[in-house]
Amino acid sequence: MEYSLVCHSLNALRSSPVKKRLLLLSIMFLIWVYMLYSCVGSCSTVPSLVVDTYRGKETGSAVAKRTESGRTDLVSKLLPKPQPWEDIEGDYEESSIRLGASRDLLNEEPEADRAEDWDEMRAEQGRVPGPSAMSMSSFSNGSGSKKLPQAIIIGVKKGGTRALLEFLRVHPDIRAVGAEPHFFDRNYENGLEWYRELMPKTLEGQITMEKTPSYFVTREAPARIAAMSRDTKLIVVVRDPVTRAISDYTQTLSKKPDIPSFESLTFKNRTTGLIDTSWSAIQIGIYAKHLDNWLQFFPMRQILFVSGERLISDPAGELGRVQDFLGLKRIITDKHFYFNQTKGFPCLKKAEGSSKPHCLGKTKGRTHPNIDPEVVQRLRDFYRPFNMKFYQMTGHDFGWD
Repeated sequence: MEYSLVCHSLNALRSSPVKKRLLLLSIMFLIWVYMLYSCVGSCSTVPSLVVDTYRGKETGSAVAKRTESGRTDLVSKLLPKPQPWEDIEGDYEESSIRLGASRDLLNEEPEADRAEDWDEMRAEQGRVPGPSAMSMSSFSNGSGSKKLPQAIIIGVKKGGTRALLEFLRVHPDIRAVGAEPHFFDRNYENGLEWYRELMPKTLEGQITMEKTPSYFVTREAPARIAAMSRDTKLIVVVRDPVTRAISDYTQTLSKKPDIPSFESLTFKNRTTGLIDTSWSAIQIGIYAKHLDNWLQFFPMRQILFVSGERLISDPAGELGRVQDFLGLKRIITDKHFYFNQTKGFPCLKKAEGSSKPHCLGKTKGRTHPNIDPEVVQRLRDFYRPFNMKFYQMTGHDFGWD
């Protein structure tokens, strides 16, 4: 069609100048219409484009967004690309103090069960540290990881180890097992992974602890702990060995009322006055002998001796020494304690939201039976040289004489 029109127009050019101009304009108009038609047809073939503004991806018919020549579609160039969502971690408020639990320790539950319950509630009420205090992995799951203990309360029985542990658990950077694992004396064959699984989860910067007082008098314990880590920090709570022996006997008497008297168990022969050192209540108090075993594997600088007497008279002072030893900030202070006149030892003040204070259970602070003063004096004479040796080894006079 276009060809015939052009030929007709050329023939008409020869007839008149006016007609020539009209013909030229007509040809230009036809060319413009043709170009416009061609452009409209080409643009109609551009695929529709749908942009997912949430994910920043093209969807729907955008699969064909590329032109046949391989050039990127002009529309996709001009439209701004949406940015993906960023997970912004909010700031967390750190509680300056994390108290143990909102429950009263003055109850009649078994000691181990009570301790484990308190540990679980501490985990629920634990502070949430800021992102800088932990690895990204621990932040993502919010639980930390289980580690072998960096510090262990290794003794001594009836010296005040339970009180020390519960006081220490006030510190936000200490996580401790509630029950006594007895790994290095009774369960060593279970292996370190079994032991690790008993530990609470900790975050970066927190210290994992446990306490088993019988470790101090277990001959194999020092070598076994050293095999785990020679950097382990050891804490021993010591107490006047005579008072400790009576307290030990009192505990046994409460469970077995029919046992022989303290006096009869103390002596191999009451007439000669020979002390029976095979009785565990007596043997535990020979601190110098047991310490010598530990010094074969650990230097003195890695062992801290806490006074059981001062743990009662000045708990904040002794806790200050322990916090320094562990390399922690002194957070546990006088403001956390009050002295319970009825029980005769300090208790933790009540936690926020709780109406009751935290005292150790009724198994602590039992009234001692009356012991023959002559027997007490004989025991003091027996322990004196061992005490003197212990003072020399530790460089500290505990004042038991």
